[in-house]
Amino acid sequence: QVQLVESGGGLVQAGGSLRLSCAASGNIFSINVMGWYRQAPGKQQRELVAVSSSGGSTNYADSVKGRFTISRDNVKTTVYLQMNNLKPEDTAVYYCSFRVYDRTTWGQGTQVTVSS
Repeated sequence: QVQLVESGGGLVQAGGSLRLSCAASGNIFSINVMGWYRQAPGKQQRELVAVSSSGGSTNYADSVKGRFTISRDNVKTTVYLQMNNLKPEDTAVYYCSFRVYDRTTWGQGTQVTVSS
């Protein structure tokens, strides 16, 4: 079983930056995909971006393209999301995911609030 621990959320003013981290532990299969999703109040959860253990990444969601950057450290089995130029519409709970084939594990979520 895999456990995910997220950190780095908080309150920030518009235009500011935050860096989210998600560390995986437990029964880690070396071939995996880690990613970030978010869910804003009253909206569906949406994928932002993901990166495989080999380094390939999915396309960024249009809403965050050019502002958010995903990276990962395979030694630490940790994925990061650098969020720059944050906007009030980025306010959401951000979730980390860890996927091996068709099995996905979710982090507990971390709140990001962007004030105008």
